[in-house]
This record gives sequence, structure tokens and C-alpha cells, in this order.
Amino acid sequence: MVQGALVRLPPNPVLLRFAIVLIAGAVAFLLVVIVMRLMRKKIAQDSDLTGGTPASPDALPMHLYNTVIQQLKQQKHELHVQSKAEQNRAHITETFSQAILSNLSSGVLVFGSNGLIKTTNPAAKQILGFASAAGMSAKDIFRGTSVMAKTGSDTGDEPVRLADEIEAVLREGSGRRQVEAEYTTPAGAKRFICVTVSPVPSEDGNLLGVACVISDLSEMERMRRQQELHEELSAEQALHLRNSLATISGYAQQLARSRDVELANRLANDIAHEAEEMDRSLGEFLGARRAQSAAAGSGS
Repeated sequence: MVQGALVRLPPNPVLLRFAIVLIAGAVAFLLVVIVMRLMRKKIAQDSDLTGGTPASPDALPMHLYNTVIQQLKQQKHELHVQSKAEQNRAHITETFSQAILSNLSSGVLVFGSNGLIKTTNPAAKQILGFASAAGMSAKDIFRGTSVMAKTGSDTGDEPVRLADEIEAVLREGSGRRQVEAEYTTPAGAKRFICVTVSPVPSEDGNLLGVACVISDLSEMERMRRQQELHEELSAEQALHLRNSLATISGYAQQLARSRDVELANRLANDIAHEAEEMDRSLGEFLGARRAQSAAAGSGS
């Protein structure tokens, strides 16, 4: 009966609570131990991947700091290498551009946004007759040189100055222009030049300046004028020959109808004299042609 009575006794609430607390504490302790082991294992694995010794929790911030420092040093080195490469490319480009400008037969002038020359090449100095043109304006260079009117256009207006054409492109932002002009160097030498004026825009569309390409057409203009003169002389010579032939023909007709011996002798002398004049004119004309051909051959 005592055993049955003991079995039937209700559980003590205090003991029950103590048992529950004890079991919960044991479970929590086991969880903490498991989590700590997992963390240590993770740290050990990370240390093995990086090839170093396992870092303790206190040494972990210093380890991360050293890693960041190494990455920053690597980035700095890469930026330095990239900057050096950019500088080399810029130097090569500048050297290449200078070589092209130096070997061009045409003159090149580059005016900045302030209207002053920033860049020039040796051909421009030779054509324009300046030892140095840096810092000069278009008015200083061309000194009142006027643009030649196109053939067949005679507006009667005042001549347009070459410097005004350049400033129009620079100030007004107008398009490319090509003009011809008779230019006189500071030493007094005459030049016939063709100037192509082009705007130099930036990437955002703003105008950085104006580039002028100058071609010396003096020899071509001289040959053109000689050709025109030769054509005029040829026309005059042809007219003279035609008149001489007409005169000889008239003398011959009179001689054929004449029965007077004295008149016949005089007409014959006139015909001979006119033939001599024709021969002399033809000789001068052919001599001029040969001299012109020789000059053209030596010039080419």
C-alpha cells in the first residue's frame, strides 16, 4: 500500500521547474559549444585558403587591414602603370603630329580662341616670310592682304580682307572657307596663296580655334599668266601674219595685171620685203616658244 501511495503522489512543482531549467541550460551549453567549434573550423579553413596561419578573433581586424593595404598598393601600381602608358601614347602622338607638320609642303597656322597663333610649321614661316609667328594675330600676319574676287564676280563692293575671313570663322563660328590672295612678305616678295580656313571644334561642340592651311601657288600663277600672255601674243602674231598674207596677195594680184615694168619691179620688191617681215616675225614667235618650253622644263 505504501508503494501504491507513493506512485499516486502528484509531482512536486519546484522539482519539475528545476529539472526543466537544468535540461534547458544543458541544451544551451551544447549549442554554444557546437557554434564555437563551427566558427573555429571556419576560421581555420579561411586561413588555409589564404596560405597563412589561423587568425585569432583578436588578430582578425589587423589581418583585414593588411589585406586592404595590399589591395590599395596593387591598385596604385596599376594606376601608375596606366598613367605611364597614357603619357607615352600622348608623347608618341605629339611627336608624330610634329613630324607631319614639319614635313608638310603647305603652311599651317593654328589660331587659338583669343585670335593669336598657337601653332605654326616651317612651311608657313617660309611662305609668309616670318622667322617666328607665335603669338601674332591674323591682322599682324596678313597686314591688309585682300581676298581676290572670283572670276566673273564683280560686285563693286570694297575688297574683303583675309584677316577678316579668319576672324569671321573664329568669332561667328561659320563654316570652312577657301580664298585666294596676293600676299607680300615683310621683305617685299610677292606670293600668290590659297588659304583654307577651317574651324577647330572641341568634343562638346565649342570652338577651340581656327586652322589655316596655306598653299603657295606663285609658280602656278606665274605659268598661268605667261600662258595668257603667250595666247595674247599668239593671237596678235596670227593677226599680223594674216595681214601680211593679205598684203602679199594684193601685191601679187596687181603684179599679175600690170604691164608696166617699173611697177612690176616695185611690186616684186614689196612682196619680197613683206615676206622678209613674215619670216622675221615667225622666227621671233618660234624663238619665244622654245624659250618658254625650256623654262617650263627647267622649272619642273
